[in-house]
Amino acid sequence: MGARSAFTDGLTAGLASMLVAFLEKVPRPVADWTGLRCARILDKALPRLRAVADRNLTFAMPDKDAAWRRHTIDGVYASLGRLIVAFARFPRINKSNVGEWIRYEGFEHYERAKARGNGVLFATAHLGNWELSAFAHSLLTEPMNVVVRPLDNPLVDAMVESRRALSGNILLSKRDFARSILQALRKNEPVGILLDQNASVENGAFVPFFGTPACANLTFAKLAARSGAAVIPGFAVWSEAERRYILRFYPEVEMSGDAVEDTGRIQGSIEAAIRENPDQWLWIHRRWKTRPDGEAGLYQKC
Repeated sequence: MGARSAFTDGLTAGLASMLVAFLEKVPRPVADWTGLRCARILDKALPRLRAVADRNLTFAMPDKDAAWRRHTIDGVYASLGRLIVAFARFPRINKSNVGEWIRYEGFEHYERAKARGNGVLFATAHLGNWELSAFAHSLLTEPMNVVVRPLDNPLVDAMVESRRALSGNILLSKRDFARSILQALRKNEPVGILLDQNASVENGAFVPFFGTPACANLTFAKLAARSGAAVIPGFAVWSEAERRYILRFYPEVEMSGDAVEDTGRIQGSIEAAIRENPDQWLWIHRRWKTRPDGEAGLYQKC
């Protein structure tokens, strides 16, 4: 790492640590206000992200107009602001007060999956508060294994990982995780994996996603087939009426053993959940970046 890179990483980590410490300690209303302002600053500082989101929404939901897309993207940034606040306050969330932040819905699907004894694979996404969903499940029920991708900045990564593990969860690196997942499933433990990111052709296959083929990693479906684990979609979505999150578990997704077919089925369950709360999904991600051979890219102007 060069001197300039080390300096940049250190500066970024210092600013991130100060923000997180501030959001943790100030009264909740102040934290909520600040989190929203931080998300809006991100929006203004990186306009290309909004352009990507608008492009995604244009072909994913072609029946919606520009005003609806703007409102939805505003909601995405508001959702990110709430996520930042919850993450910062992880040290203050415990078994006695976690119910103020989140509650279950559809927990019976998880109970049935656990009863089978082959472990549970949570198929989740960057929808709502993916950080709080795993953190809270450990406090409400039992620790889980969470597959994470190390952040590019090692100093920020260390800070993030230390908070993710506060509730007892086990973090599995995405660089080498298959064996660890299988070991956890053999012990009938839950494993959570984010499955809504763009994949390379080498590791994935194109499956329908909002009417446009998207390249999705096949590893999750292969692990499900090999282990016999139950596949449960689960997402922590914000309820404005309750002013807290709902950790919603959906019925088990049946696996056929065909990796491409099963991956398509899983992506379909994720799409259905996003359609229920479109303003809480990370539309700013270039989900459709990888394209089939001969097909033009979708983000040339973003």
